[in-house]
Amino acid sequence: MKAIFLDRDGVINRDPGFGDYIKSWAEFEFLPGSIESIKKLNKHGYEIFVISNQAGVAKGLYSKEALEEITKNMLKEIELEGGKIRSITYCTHRTDAGCDCRKPKTGMIRKATKGLDIDFKNTFFIGDSRLDVGAGKNIGCKTILLLTGKEEPRTVNKWPHKPDFIKKDLREAVEWVLKGERG
Repeated sequence: MKAIFLDRDGVINRDPGFGDYIKSWAEFEFLPGSIESIKKLNKHGYEIFVISNQAGVAKGLYSKEALEEITKNMLKEIELEGGKIRSITYCTHRTDAGCDCRKPKTGMIRKATKGLDIDFKNTFFIGDSRLDVGAGKNIGCKTILLLTGKEEPRTVNKWPHKPDFIKKDLREAVEWVLKGERG
């Protein structure tokens, strides 16, 4: 199975900034080209898995129901435009919870892909943070860091896991992945 892992905030939708969260559908704003990029990946046979830390639930900043509403509306919008996401897996625990799912750990990826035949070394994890890069590296994926505002590219050399590739946004990353696939 051809798969691609995507973070949500800062990849599919605008990230509200460090320490803040998308707490309602009204705050959710798709990034330019993100739905089109998902659709393009689908057209080329990729299954899309969204893997996202959402500690705001455990912090009491928004409810699981609010997160479910955001997810339902996001999926509906993507499907209306002809795209499809196979699954969305969230870690709603606090940073200090000690769970095995919070990125950079791999529990969410393992849960999302249980029973599926995925060649991780030939699969990309696309995200906008060091946690995304860490999760991708820890499961054995190739990683693409997006420069959509969360991280400073000049700090990458200090990270425990370095991204394999750096791209401006999801549109650029997807074009690059598909171009590499064509040779």
